[in-house]
Amino acid sequence: MTISRAPSEGFLEGGCPPATATRAAGPAFGSGSAGVVRFLDPEGIGGVCLRLEGYGICCLDFEGLLLRMGIQTARSNVGWLQKSAAHYNQLPTAPTRRKVCTYWLKGKCNRNPCRFLHDASLPRNVYHRAAKQSSYMREDCPGKGPESSLVNSASSTSRERGDLSKDKNPRKPQEKVCNYWMSDNCVKGNACPFLHSWFHGVDFALLAKLEGHKKVVSGIALPSGSNKLYSGSKDGTARIWDCHTGQCVQVINLGGEVGCFTCEGPWVFVGMPNTVKAWNIQNGASYDISGPVGQVHAMEVANNMLFAGAQDGAILVWKGGNEADPFQMAAPLRGHTWGVVSLTVGRDRLYSGSIDQTIRVWDLHTLECVQELVGHTDVVTSLLCWDQYLLSCSLDQTVRVWGATEDCSLEVVYTHREDHGILALSGMLDAGGKPVLLCACIDNTVRLYELPSFTERGKIFSRREVRTLQTAPGGLFFTGDATGMLTVWNWLDSPKSQEEQLPHSMESC
Repeated sequence: MTISRAPSEGFLEGGCPPATATRAAGPAFGSGSAGVVRFLDPEGIGGVCLRLEGYGICCLDFEGLLLRMGIQTARSNVGWLQKSAAHYNQLPTAPTRRKVCTYWLKGKCNRNPCRFLHDASLPRNVYHRAAKQSSYMREDCPGKGPESSLVNSASSTSRERGDLSKDKNPRKPQEKVCNYWMSDNCVKGNACPFLHSWFHGVDFALLAKLEGHKKVVSGIALPSGSNKLYSGSKDGTARIWDCHTGQCVQVINLGGEVGCFTCEGPWVFVGMPNTVKAWNIQNGASYDISGPVGQVHAMEVANNMLFAGAQDGAILVWKGGNEADPFQMAAPLRGHTWGVVSLTVGRDRLYSGSIDQTIRVWDLHTLECVQELVGHTDVVTSLLCWDQYLLSCSLDQTVRVWGATEDCSLEVVYTHREDHGILALSGMLDAGGKPVLLCACIDNTVRLYELPSFTERGKIFSRREVRTLQTAPGGLFFTGDATGMLTVWNWLDSPKSQEEQLPHSMESC
């Protein structure tokens, strides 16, 4: 029987012509017996003999019919290989060095492992990749796994730079504290790449944390000669703390939000909405001084006068009187168009900062405004006199240093810029007698700078922004944040590492 194949079912264009096939007489396929199928070449070059056993092919004899096709196939494969080699030789080679993580350089990378470098001196990202593999690769199976070459290169690198595999506490970026640790939820322990500390620095230390207030700590006062610390809060209470034990000995319900605190001699003054409360801690006398309109945000005492900056933009003035009437109101100082939120005194001048973004200079003798300082572009949140300079800060992320000119007016002589708005300033001398500026920012940190260079001396971290700074004799200073936490710090006589713990007491008070 002869079987003919239609031309449309033949080889692809350019191949051999269609062939005819004949089948020798014999049993049908599937009978289990052998049969022979012969394909005939019309051009007479040769044929192909297939011996079939059942359904399998046991012998395939390529003869003349496939000879010509095989040569063409070989030629075509050679050409393909040459083209492939040329193509792959033109491909760009893989980079030999990975990119350094820009977030890590800023201390803000929170990925571990990170696909970018966390150390510019390490080749590639071998440290993190090796650390990731060690959790699932066995030590007795070296060289296995898809990344064994990276592990080997990490091992050789660690021998050159020191054994990294034994260093379970790699150097941590000192710019960011672990937020999970601050909430007591960090599960990484020593392996966490962020700080597990409330501060960074070696010249000062945390002395005590005083808990009790439920809202923002808005005022702190340590009267001279007293062993009690006073604090006020937006929760409407004032608390009195024992300096020896750190315990709260009294809670006073004031019936309104505390805007600020200050003290002078035996007097403690509390700024509140539409009033100022005055307490004499020696004889127990207390007074409610009326006059302010709205919340009292700032107070200062100078030249036997009490100044209070109010919400309506006025600065109220009371002069010392007799025992029957110890506070006699004088004419208010007007000029600001918005609330007065900061006051300070220096060199026979009163300086006031306002929400209207200006600073006014008042003569303490005449109580007249002698100059208006313009430069900030947001609320002037705090003022500080240091040496012959005035320092001001604002939510515009700057600290401006004002110096006197030949005509005794003030102008900006230096501007220090932060990455965040600034809420409060305070200044003091460290244990070595060097002036240090405390700068509270809205990123929940307090920066410590040495003056006049603004060299950073350290950083304090908090769960929320620090709104109040206060200094005291004996190297003490205090921070009050928006969670209601009052923290006591002190400067060290000799620098110590952060690991050296100090007793949680306040004996230095």
